[in-house]
Amino acid sequence: MKKIKTLDSIQRFGSCLTFIRADVLREQKRAISWAGLCLCWRQTRPAIWILSATMSILCCGVVRVGAQDSSKLTETVQPSATAAKPEQESSDIAKAAQNPIAHMISVPIENDFYPQTGINKENEYVLEIKPVVPIPLSKDWNLITRTIIPVIQTPDLTSEIKGTSGLGDIQESLFFSPTKAGLGGIIWGAGPAISVPTATEHIYGTGKTSIGPTVVVLKSQGHWLFGSLVQNLWSVEAGPRDRPDVNQMLLQPFVNYNLPHRWYLTSSPIITANWKLDDGRWLVPVGGGVGKIVRFGKVPVNIYGQVFGNAEYPNGTSKWSARFQMQFLFPRR
Repeated sequence: MKKIKTLDSIQRFGSCLTFIRADVLREQKRAISWAGLCLCWRQTRPAIWILSATMSILCCGVVRVGAQDSSKLTETVQPSATAAKPEQESSDIAKAAQNPIAHMISVPIENDFYPQTGINKENEYVLEIKPVVPIPLSKDWNLITRTIIPVIQTPDLTSEIKGTSGLGDIQESLFFSPTKAGLGGIIWGAGPAISVPTATEHIYGTGKTSIGPTVVVLKSQGHWLFGSLVQNLWSVEAGPRDRPDVNQMLLQPFVNYNLPHRWYLTSSPIITANWKLDDGRWLVPVGGGVGKIVRFGKVPVNIYGQVFGNAEYPNGTSKWSARFQMQFLFPRR
């Protein structure tokens, strides 16, 4: 009988230990989850803070400038100073929205999705704020500033490169552009582009300041607006020793066909090349989509969506991508 009681006591003690062990494991999992959330917050907090501050500054500046009764759109946007018909005005605004160096303040918010990325075939997401601000220099010349602020979220790319999120390198482009279209109705702008190493994560930036030329050329003819933007950046500082030098090209051809009722068809793939690589040098998307000019109150907004399949792409990246953009427009009146 004593032996049986002893065995019963041992079984009860074992059950108690099992219960305690399960409770401890639950607490450990809960602590790990909270630690993961805190780590994620620490990683994304700088990007969110910078993004919030930038958007606040932009909104204040844009509303102030948009409220002013400034000069009319230049001939590259609206060729007549007389009152335009609603259809003509919509077409002019659409073409101005599609012109990367139009004499008009705009704030594009671009969302890029890259499905089935990395070793686990998960989604990558890139949010880019791209404010464009024109600055009149003289009667004949404008300076167009274009800023790109990327916020990135990636899954596990390899067994060594784990998923993370944060801010990428901020890029600034300056286009010196004539106020009037040139021979044959050609509109162009050229100037320097600079990339600043602001990335909060190692994989999101080059770690070096890079500078190079950027040029955009386009033409508007009837319902069509087409052209191309190209730039090449080279690193100009040594930076961290473990980071390679920069020699990267970006080419963005664009073609738009404007339809009635503010609709249009569009294709604007972003082709990139890393000249420092022999394998996986090119990213060549092919595709397009549809867009429309709508209004939020008195503010015209250019909305479009595009889908691309990659004809050439580095290993580990997605075979296709989708882009959705909202572009807030503030034409000068």
